[in-house]
Order: sequence, then structure tokens, then C-alpha cells
Amino acid sequence: MERELEFIDTHVHFFDFAQPGLRWRWLEPGVTHPDIGVIDGMKSQRYTAWEFVSESRFQNVRGCVHVQAALGSADPVEESRWLQAMADEQGMPQGLIADARLQDPNVGATLERHAEYPNLRGIRDLAEGDYLRDPDFARGYAQLARYGWIYDLDSEWQHFRAAAALAGRHPDITMVVDHAGFPRSRSNEYFAAWRAALRELGRVENVVIKVSGLGMCDQRWSLSSLAPWVHECLEAFGSHRAVFGTNWPLDRLFSGYSDIVDAYRLLIADLSLDEQRRLLSGNAAQLFNV
Repeated sequence: MERELEFIDTHVHFFDFAQPGLRWRWLEPGVTHPDIGVIDGMKSQRYTAWEFVSESRFQNVRGCVHVQAALGSADPVEESRWLQAMADEQGMPQGLIADARLQDPNVGATLERHAEYPNLRGIRDLAEGDYLRDPDFARGYAQLARYGWIYDLDSEWQHFRAAAALAGRHPDITMVVDHAGFPRSRSNEYFAAWRAALRELGRVENVVIKVSGLGMCDQRWSLSSLAPWVHECLEAFGSHRAVFGTNWPLDRLFSGYSDIVDAYRLLIADLSLDEQRRLLSGNAAQLFNV
């Protein structure tokens, strides 16, 4: 397969249990992933830029964006400090999506400390409940505009209407929808509901779709099983507001790195060369400044 077009991976996770002050609770022994169950097959003590470059080296990867993963750490800024040092030494990750509690009245101080690290590009907050409608969350969200940061949204389709309303009220902040909205079922009924919500969200111009992590709920995926979800994302958002990511190394449970990136390449092969280039790297380069 031709791999001449560069790829920017917009969703990776690094960890190193030897790092003091950091904790990856979801990777600890005996812990079951809240969404996909037992993930012991990919748990290890360390996965960093060095391992990622080794594993992804046949895919012409130009860069990557790290999405917050050190859950359970006392201070979320410690992850940014560690990752920035890694980037300074190894050249990756070029973009950082950090952790912050946006409902916290003192979140501004956390954001200011994150901003000390030049590779910071945005925030993801794994909040729970109806937080997208919470005025306290909205106040924290609004502060991202001060830094020109994006917001990585971890949400299912049932919350897309609230997400659209929030994004619409803050046109100066780009919202990026992780994992295509994390579709949990592959039934026709689920697909129809997800598609309708996705189309509505896609009308908001400052929202971007990230096609990533589809293997988590399609663990024996094939090109044909991915196709309707990927193609619908592109229909709803167009080739100018979509990016690809692998959710590596978690999705290693379901395929090899080249398998999933080759699948992306094949699924957009009928598009123009310019559109393919935008989807594989151009949009990500502009959005995350990598």
C-alpha cells in the first residue's frame, strides 16, 4: 500500500509507572476499564514516545498529539511537565491535550500552570453527568479562549445537542469530538440515532470530528465494519473538519498500528489527493499546530 502521504496521529496515550507523582489508575493491576472491560493484554509499565516511534515507523508518521491519560494523579499539571520534557528530548508528542476540572472555581490557576508548557494545545475533562449544561463548566470552558486552546470532548451521541449548544455559545473555541462520539453499539437502530445527532452537531462550524478508537466497541473490526461510521463522519463534517487518530496503545488490543492506519488510508482512497492529505495530516497540523 502507498504510504507516501504523511500521517499525524491525533490520539495517543503515554505512560511510565516509574514517574513519581503520576498515576495511571486505569492501567493498574486488577482495574477493569469502565467502558470496554478487561484490558490486561495491553497493560505494561511503560509506553512512551520511544515505543510509539518504534511501533509506528512504517506509517510515515509526522507527529502525534497526546491526550491526557494520567488519571488519578494528585496534580494534573505533572503530566504536562513530564510530556513536555519527553517532547523536548525525543521530538514527540508535538501536541498535548491536558487534564483539568473545568467545573472547579479555581481552574484558571490550573490552566495557567499548564500554559507554561509550549506544546499545550487544549484540555480534556472526563467529567460526569450533565456537565455540558452546567454553568460552572461553561465558565471554565470559556477560559480556554484566553490561550487559543481546543476542547477535546469525550461524549456519546446522546449529549451532542448539549455539546452543539455549548460550542455555539463559544465560537472562539474549537471543540474536537473524540472517538467519533464513542459509538457503543453496531445495531442499525443505534447507527440511525448516532447519525442524526452527528449531522446536527456537524452544523456547528467550530466543531471537529476525530475518527479514532472505533475498535473499542468493534473489537473484531474489518474494513467493511468501519466504513459506514468513517464515511458518515466525513459526510457530516466534510474533509476540512475531520482528523484521524489511533487511540494507541489501547487499540493495540484489536489490531496492529499499521492495520488501523492502512484502513483509514483505504477508506478515503476515493477522495481527491488534497482531501486525503487534509484528513491524514493537514487538518491536524493546522488544528493542533504540529
